[in-house]
Amino acid sequence: MKPVLLYGTPFCGYCAAARRLLAEKGVVFEEVDLAAEPGRRAEMVERAKGARSVPQLFVGGEHVGGFSEMWELDRSGKLDALLAGG
Repeated sequence: MKPVLLYGTPFCGYCAAARRLLAEKGVVFEEVDLAAEPGRRAEMVERAKGARSVPQLFVGGEHVGGFSEMWELDRSGKLDALLAGG
């Protein structure tokens, strides 16, 4: 399984939904808590090509987008293949 990185905050409902979806799929992921490490927000924005909202998700180092994009990938049946590396 490809490594997954989530930039988020503890108070964000979409971040909670992203965590829940990843957990339901059994995905172990790294999370950058921007509330605890606000200095890393600039890193997120740069890596996410200007996206400032949270969550921002990366699979295998590739930017996936926010929760809406991840949910759409899951709904269309493409998220599992992306996570697996296919």
